[in-house]
Amino acid sequence: MPTTDRLRGILDLVESSLDEPELTGDDLAARAYLSRFHFDRLVSAAIGEPPGTFRRRLLLERAAHRLVGSDDPVTDVAYASGYGSPEAFARAFARAYGEPPSAYRHTGRVHHRLPGASGIHFNPPGGLRLPALTRSTTMDVLTRMLDHHLWLVGQIIDRMDRLDDTTLDRPIELSVEGIDDNPTLRSLGDRLVGQLEMWVGALEGATSMPPEGDRTAAGLGRRLEVVAPRFRALVVAALDEGRAEETFVDAVCDPPETFTYAGVIAHVLTFSAVRRTLAVGALETAGISDLGSGDPMQFVGGSGSDASQISRTPAR
Repeated sequence: MPTTDRLRGILDLVESSLDEPELTGDDLAARAYLSRFHFDRLVSAAIGEPPGTFRRRLLLERAAHRLVGSDDPVTDVAYASGYGSPEAFARAFARAYGEPPSAYRHTGRVHHRLPGASGIHFNPPGGLRLPALTRSTTMDVLTRMLDHHLWLVGQIIDRMDRLDDTTLDRPIELSVEGIDDNPTLRSLGDRLVGQLEMWVGALEGATSMPPEGDRTAAGLGRRLEVVAPRFRALVVAALDEGRAEETFVDAVCDPPETFTYAGVIAHVLTFSAVRRTLAVGALETAGISDLGSGDPMQFVGGSGSDASQISRTPAR
């Protein structure tokens, strides 16, 4: 199923029409500024089922959810689903679900999906659920989380370069006990980069801590350019080769300690998330707010088959 603006437009159109069940196929085509013939062809090609079939299925799925989840009379549900009479609705519902609506509402079922070529279903209370376009593994998700971390650290450092030393060294009043004492933007940037340098050294068998690096914004950027691809390559190789539980000895610790790649990944992503959040907050205090909260949702998860904005209109 292609992820295009055209598809998003179709889905928005169909979803918004669920609250207007009296609309005909000609009405929907007109709203799409297409002839009925071209509209039907376009929708069928995009989602694998004719628009009329698709829309009727979504209305029945919504009706099933409403029957089980409310005390609304079957008659009201029938008319809200676009049927001219309760009898016509009961026949269509029974064909789809194998029992009449009056009996179905007492089944206590949670899922009401009907077979559909598109894989798109009604999602309570008032949206659509789209299938994933590609299969993702745990490794894929972890890699995207790591990529987001490395990207966001770079973005933070880039914006630090716009600030003067007084701002970079100004104490951040909101901190997290036990992670960093008296943090500043500069110290957070140094810790975010230094953490990567420390673990690259440990993973590569270093016997001493990396030397203190340049703490200017430009210097932090140069350090990140060196260490980020090295850290990513080590982690991705371990994940790709199924070595996440492989242990290694960190000889820098006194006494030396044993860790796993999985533990390092979890450690870095956990503690760096705190530091990144403090850093983007400090940037906003300094007047730079374009990074928002640094939320990884869109970076890691995309927009849900390009349809995360499909509406959340309450079902009636």
